[in-house]
Amino acid sequence: MRRKTLAISLNMRRIICIFAAKRRKFMAGYIYEYDDWPEFTWNEKTIGVILGKVRHLQGKIFGQMSALGFSIKEETILSTLTLDVLKSSEIEGEFLNKEQVRSSIARKLGLEYAGVVHIDRNVEGIVEMMLDATQRYDKILDQERIFGWHAALFPTGWSGMHRINAGCYRDGEMQVVSGPMGKEKIHFQTPPPSLVKKEMDLFLDWFNDQTEIDGVLKAAIAHFWFIIIHPFDDGNGRIARALSDMLLARSEESSQRYYSLSNQILAEKKRYYEVLQKVQHSTGDITEWLDWFLNCLYRALESTEETLKRVLHKADFWDRNKETILNSRQRLMLNKLFDGFEGKLKSSKWAKITKCSPDTALRDIKDLITKGIIKQEESGGRSTNYELAEEWRMY
Repeated sequence: MRRKTLAISLNMRRIICIFAAKRRKFMAGYIYEYDDWPEFTWNEKTIGVILGKVRHLQGKIFGQMSALGFSIKEETILSTLTLDVLKSSEIEGEFLNKEQVRSSIARKLGLEYAGVVHIDRNVEGIVEMMLDATQRYDKILDQERIFGWHAALFPTGWSGMHRINAGCYRDGEMQVVSGPMGKEKIHFQTPPPSLVKKEMDLFLDWFNDQTEIDGVLKAAIAHFWFIIIHPFDDGNGRIARALSDMLLARSEESSQRYYSLSNQILAEKKRYYEVLQKVQHSTGDITEWLDWFLNCLYRALESTEETLKRVLHKADFWDRNKETILNSRQRLMLNKLFDGFEGKLKSSKWAKITKCSPDTALRDIKDLITKGIIKQEESGGRSTNYELAEEWRMY
């Protein structure tokens, strides 16, 4: 079995964490306790296959995006960044206001968006971190910058009901546990706080080093390595995902984001934690983590490819109907149909959504039927339903 080893520059000093022998008796060794830490290894044959598939799909999606008009491309980027911020927080059990996130991103990128005026400080903070990571992906990541990210995540110095050290490394022991009080199960014991700065100095040197490792693979390694160090009192997961997004942007040499890795991680959250928990006990072989991460990324890209097909299909419709006379209600409802209308389209729903009378809704619908844009469903039944005509449907 051919193996690949993560080479660390000779001028980088390796940190070796040695716990007391008594402690080792009662718990499996953590990856950072082994002498070779952090010289990760993996099965190159296993990883090479999925890495090639990811790289191919990345290129395909960027090719599709280049065919979009400026306004559609702008909208896609805004939607993707909004999704990424929302889902990265949701993984940690924090649910942000979508309109606040979207409005904050649009304002910071200089995009036109009629969103809410008031934006919470915690929303502004995570948006600032994500945009700094993806829009300034080519800049050096140093201690001051990553401290700024952490401070932005916790502008009040509180995480929920707990005061934390914001904008600096943790100074206490940390365990990842679950279960009721008194019967906690320890999933992970982080490296001692006395070693955090040395570990992070080594990590940041590697992060900024122009290694020969593929950028996508580096994004996966950085995510795992940072989680193992767990340098902050809170927010480690969100920063780890921001680091992955930053390295993925570097791998694409583009700040334009068309897919959300965090959204896919949320969908696979249980397996995400299972793999992290398992591989943290390895002696340095992180094949299973890399395999899961790359497959998760591939599924995120596949999902985006389907979304882009709908976007391109919708753009084609409006381009071919740019001379067709349509009122604002019809344009609103057609956009909803192309975006994936939930449930059946009835005249009553049309009237409710567009805030018009039932008679006006029916006239709008009949006009679109005459123009060959929508048609009456053939299923029949007690009520009449409508759908896009065959010419405009995706198959």
